[in-house]
Amino acid sequence: MTTHLALLRGINVSGHNMIKMDALQKMLENMEFTNVTTYIQSGNVFVTTEEENAATVGFKIKQEIFKVFGYDVPTIVIGKKDLENCFNNNPFLKEKEVDHKKLYVAFISKELRSENINDLKISQFKPDEATIDANKIFIKYAVGAGKTRLDQKYIEKKLSVTATIRNWNTVTQLFKMYEDMN
Repeated sequence: MTTHLALLRGINVSGHNMIKMDALQKMLENMEFTNVTTYIQSGNVFVTTEEENAATVGFKIKQEIFKVFGYDVPTIVIGKKDLENCFNNNPFLKEKEVDHKKLYVAFISKELRSENINDLKISQFKPDEATIDANKIFIKYAVGAGKTRLDQKYIEKKLSVTATIRNWNTVTQLFKMYEDMN
């Protein structure tokens, strides 16, 4: 059995794609996932299954959400090792007095190369900063996520990927939850 973390993009945000967590949990349990655990209302859910392939799990969840709720919800699924790597390798944490409230991670649907950072044209977003690490982009906003054009839509358009962004506090909490499960 493998525990996966499904990151659902764009649910329960500003009144759009409203899905109650208990309804989502019931749907996932009906799909024969076990140990279904949600974290906050914005689409973070752990599931345990015999299926080891994260992309397959994500595809099944996305399809079922559309079938049950009628929403096309991009879903990125990651494993514990991937989240642990994210938690341990954020380059912005090495900076003295970094404001954790300005740190975010964009989880990406496919592996990227470090040179893909050029495709983002990050220089247009100074003083915001970003760095690519495989299937994630570490972001440090100068002011905040609400005051930048370097957002999920921009990332998806420039890199032709699916992306979902989480703040550093959420990443930290999800990692702690993952650790407590095993």
